[in-house]
Amino acid sequence: MSTLGELGEFDLIARIRARAGAARGSQVVVGIGDDAAVLRPRAGEDLVVSTDTLVEDVHFRFRNQAPATIGRRALRVNLSDLAAMGARPLGFTLALSAPPKLPVPTIDALLRGLLADADDYDCPLVGGNIARADDVQLAVTAFGSVPRGRALRRDAARAGDRVFVTGTLGAAGLALVRSERQGSRLRTLPEPRVAAGRALIRRRDVGACIDVSDGLASDLGHVLSASDVGAVIDPAALPLPRGFGAACAREGLDPTAVATRAGEDYELLFTLRRRKGRAQGREPTPARLAKQLGVPVSEIGQIVAGRGLRGLASGTGFRHF
Repeated sequence: MSTLGELGEFDLIARIRARAGAARGSQVVVGIGDDAAVLRPRAGEDLVVSTDTLVEDVHFRFRNQAPATIGRRALRVNLSDLAAMGARPLGFTLALSAPPKLPVPTIDALLRGLLADADDYDCPLVGGNIARADDVQLAVTAFGSVPRGRALRRDAARAGDRVFVTGTLGAAGLALVRSERQGSRLRTLPEPRVAAGRALIRRRDVGACIDVSDGLASDLGHVLSASDVGAVIDPAALPLPRGFGAACAREGLDPTAVATRAGEDYELLFTLRRRKGRAQGREPTPARLAKQLGVPVSEIGQIVAGRGLRGLASGTGFRHF
């Protein structure tokens, strides 16, 4: 049984089920093994759903990405979307399409990475589907929950809001560029900010929130468009990894362009209201926010009336078409 064709559909399903194990947690009523999964959010919660697909030779290549890495990326992109809404993960489904000639050990490694992150983020595999295809495709649908009516959204920015971002920008994009150019293994994977999103949802002064998956300029543009506002960003305030400028120079790249357009950082970009009557010195500082969210936080600009993005060159991040 060296290939999927030799293994067969039902043995592959059994293999996935055995590796996933029994879904644990009070939120999973029915997991793998029935016609559909049954999840039970807590009383007073809304259900949050996100779907993303990773396609071979579009989002990844086996020549420079280990199967386990691809599996992790497939789940993390969805977990990042849940984080952007402030959601608690409940579980996920996997629709796997692959050619019959794909080696079984490759599938095992994909599952190993996928299920490792499922354990780490308490987001169990609860079902899915398999199909034959000319290339490998992993379509993940993740489910989460938030307190009713409290989901973070991209259409809630208002003029006067301060703009913040978690972590650093550009490392994941630069790693992808290096991997593609040099044919080396991709080793830098961004971390979805699930805990930070859940901490943000407890604040009453949060405006809009979005995850940085397509590039800061592009994703901030989504917020501005949805909220019908503009923004002024200070390029000098962008949080860049140590040695990032020199690393970009070695590749002949503009650090600001990479940090704002490359994408896949999975950091959270969010705005906070300025509370009326509160002295400027009593506004939350990045250091105080970092302590609350459990991750470094930087203030990078302000939301303004009108439309447009100032301070950064407008541009698009990753595009499918």
